[in-house]
Amino acid sequence: MKLLVFGRTGQVATELARRLPVGWQADFLGRDRADLADPAACAAAVMAAEADAVINAAAWTAVDKAETEEAAATLVNGAAPAAMARAAAARGIPFLHVSTDYVFDGTGDRPWRPGDPTGPLGAYGRSKLAGEDGVRAAGGAHAILRTSWVVSAHGANFVKTMLRVGRERGALNVVADQVGGPTPAAAIADALLAIAAAFHAGRGVTGTFHFAGAPDTSWAGFARAIFAQAGLEVAVTDIATADYPTPARRPANSRLDCAALTEAYGIARPDWRAGLADILHDLGEKA
Repeated sequence: MKLLVFGRTGQVATELARRLPVGWQADFLGRDRADLADPAACAAAVMAAEADAVINAAAWTAVDKAETEEAAATLVNGAAPAAMARAAAARGIPFLHVSTDYVFDGTGDRPWRPGDPTGPLGAYGRSKLAGEDGVRAAGGAHAILRTSWVVSAHGANFVKTMLRVGRERGALNVVADQVGGPTPAAAIADALLAIAAAFHAGRGVTGTFHFAGAPDTSWAGFARAIFAQAGLEVAVTDIATADYPTPARRPANSRLDCAALTEAYGIARPDWRAGLADILHDLGEKA
C-alpha cells in the first residue's frame, strides 16, 4: 500500500507517520514540495505520484487570521483540495480529506449529522466548506472526514496551551458554553488509515463522515480533565463565550453524530480520555 500525504509536520500528518502499518509506504509532502497556496502544483504532485490513495492532512488552521485573510485561507483550504481531488479522480485513486465542525453554525444541542445543512460562522469555516464542495464536485472516490477539537503532543493545541498557562497562572477562566468532542490526532490517523485500507480492498464507501472523540464536553470540562490527569492543581472557572471575545466566532455546538462512519467502516468514536493519557505520556507529563 502506497500513500501520498499532503502535510508533514502537522498533528495528523505526524501521527500518520508514527502509525503507518508495517509494509505500507507513504510520501509526506511538506510545503517545500507541495505548497497548498499553489493548487496546480498540488495537482501535479498527485498526477506524478505512485500511490494507491491520497490523504490531505494539511490545511490553513489559523481560525482568527482567516477573518482578515479569507482569500488566502480559501486558496489553501478550498482550491487546493479541489485540485488534488480532481487529479486523484483522473488517476482513479481515492482521495481522503480532513474537514471540520466549523462548517456548521453551532446552533442547538443535537449532534450534527453529515447531511445537515451547513452554515459557517466565519472565514475559516467557509474556506473548509469550499474544500468539501470541491472534493465532491471532482467526482472521484473520496471520504471527507469532519472532525473537531484536534489535540496531540505535537504542534499547537488546547492540551499544550492548558499545560503551559496552567503552570504559569495556577487559575484559569475557560469557556464553558461551547460543547464538542476532543479528538486525538492519533485516532484521526488511525481512522484515515482504516479508510484507505478499505478502499484498497475494494470496500471503500464514498461520502462525508463525522469523527470526534467521546464523551462530549465543554472546553472548561476538558481543561479540568487535562489538569487532573497531569496532576496539576489549577483552578478552572467557567465563563461564557461572550467573556472571551475572538476575531472569529466559534460554534457553540460542535457535537458530531459519528454513526455513519461506524456503519460504513466499523470505526467507533475514540475515548478522548484515553487519548489524553497517551498525549501526556508523550509529553512526559504525569498521567
